[in-house]
Amino acid sequence: MAISLMLVINNISAQNKNTAKADKLFKQFEYIAAAKTYLALDEKEMADGYVYKQLADCYYNMFNTLESEKFYSKAIAVSKDPETNYRYSQMLKANGKYNEANKQMQQFAAKMPNDDRSKTFLSNQNYLSKLNLQSKSFEIKKLELNSEQSEFSPVLNNGVLYFVSSRNVSRKKAGFDGQAYLDIYQSSQNIDGTFAKPEPLTELNTKWHDGPVSLTSDGNTMYFNRDSHNTNSYELDKKLKTKFGQMNLVKATKTDGKWINEILLPFNSKSYSVSSPSISKDGKTLYFSSDMPGGQGDADIWKVTVDGNSYGTPINLGNKVNTAGKENFPFISDDNVLFFASSGKQGFGGLDVYEIDLNKGTDARNVGKPVNSEKDDFSFSFNTTKNNGFFASNRDGNDDIYGAIPVCNLDIQTVVSDSKSGNKLLDAKVTILDDKNKIIYSGMSNELGILNYKVDCEKNYTIAVEKTGYDNNSFIVNKVSKSSKTKVDAKITPTPVIITEKEIILSPIFFEYNKSNITEQGAFELDKLVEVLKSKPELVIFAKSHTDNRGTDDFNLILSERRAQSTVQYIVSKGIDASRITGKGMGKTELKIDCKEACTEEEHAQNRRSEFLIVK
Repeated sequence: MAISLMLVINNISAQNKNTAKADKLFKQFEYIAAAKTYLALDEKEMADGYVYKQLADCYYNMFNTLESEKFYSKAIAVSKDPETNYRYSQMLKANGKYNEANKQMQQFAAKMPNDDRSKTFLSNQNYLSKLNLQSKSFEIKKLELNSEQSEFSPVLNNGVLYFVSSRNVSRKKAGFDGQAYLDIYQSSQNIDGTFAKPEPLTELNTKWHDGPVSLTSDGNTMYFNRDSHNTNSYELDKKLKTKFGQMNLVKATKTDGKWINEILLPFNSKSYSVSSPSISKDGKTLYFSSDMPGGQGDADIWKVTVDGNSYGTPINLGNKVNTAGKENFPFISDDNVLFFASSGKQGFGGLDVYEIDLNKGTDARNVGKPVNSEKDDFSFSFNTTKNNGFFASNRDGNDDIYGAIPVCNLDIQTVVSDSKSGNKLLDAKVTILDDKNKIIYSGMSNELGILNYKVDCEKNYTIAVEKTGYDNNSFIVNKVSKSSKTKVDAKITPTPVIITEKEIILSPIFFEYNKSNITEQGAFELDKLVEVLKSKPELVIFAKSHTDNRGTDDFNLILSERRAQSTVQYIVSKGIDASRITGKGMGKTELKIDCKEACTEEEHAQNRRSEFLIVK
């Protein structure tokens, strides 16, 4: 039902007297009857590549993916039409056969190298892996109001869910999919979030297709679809003896609880459809889908300005939204995010739901699983007041309506820097604590001083930052109610040098195991000592290097001596006269904590130290 709302007649180039009856049915969009007639030829062994392609296209338009794939596999051997490769690829993808689908897309791209779909595919053939890595944006649940027939295009307005359905099986059936003509239904939302029994909107429903709908914020103006046969607006094909109608847009207003004053919009046409309306919060912009001239594909998303009963010239939304495929079911949220369905962008299969923030002008983004699947997923709407969405999918065989509750995440980017120099700091320890001071993550900043982490919404967080040579600091991140990003500018201050009458006290200076070269951390601390010596030229320093009590006396004495001399050489290399600093390795002869054999790691660390005594 979803793909079939806007139909495009295929070019017929190989029909003959044997296929005449089936071809006529196909041109009349009577796909069920056409498929049955083509199958009769196959049973009589009178089918060829053309018949198989027609059968495949019939099932494609009915979104019977298994049958469509079967006949495309037979037609592809003789078909030179690149669209056959493209459609075959879509059906394979809808059936979860991604590798085979990619092979067909490669053949399509070879035949149509300048097609935007080819360029997109060739530039990003690993798109599926990237889509699968996306964070989940929504939790979904099928609604109980679904029937055994089609339900789709749900939109919540002032506590009432409006949608379209073919559940009235007593009505005339459409030849392209065998389901009853669509009616508009409404269902009140209960306090617990469930919905009352759906009722048809009888004053708007006709014997033809009616819906989908869109309502203004106050709920008193509705834009909706209606089959143009209702107003005797159609193109008559005398040869086929068929009246070809289109989908028109209609506006109605509510008075005393009844929908009246139905007005056809001025840009309706006998030669193209306009469908799936969505009106902006301020009521000044109407979005819709159409195959009108000037588009980029089978159907595009358009917009038009609204001023009372006056309308501007429809504007195509361009290639950030539209493709050479189908774009349909637009929905504009109160915060100006446009949701729409597309078969032309790289997705999981069939129609996928995309979103684009029109405030930012960014590219459209696939909303990912579980909203999207290998089948048709479409007609997504979002109520910002209730903070919930709705969409339709035929993943279970029927078009059914699902609820979509946002998964609320906050992306925290912590950037650690020196508060004085502004330099970004590597290997700062960043700890994230929740509102109960429970540690939920701890990691180290990278070479750009950055650590990224995703947390849940609706909680306050504390970011604690530690680094040797710096004073610890913490930063508060306030809770948010919707998914967003925040940057924490975590500036930490170098620990000040302490100068007593007897010594200059720095933070611990660390050496690598069994090495005496000055590390980056050690250099940072020794630079503080250099600044002290430059500011106080009268000072003369004696550097003592100590080890812990592990290892032999001789090993520790030699190692500590090397470290002491490395320290002296570093200070001298920074412009301090060699007469002002000497050093000596003490090994383990002057333990700060004499803990014998039962030392803890913390006690060993306190013994492994450098001391800078003031000689003069």
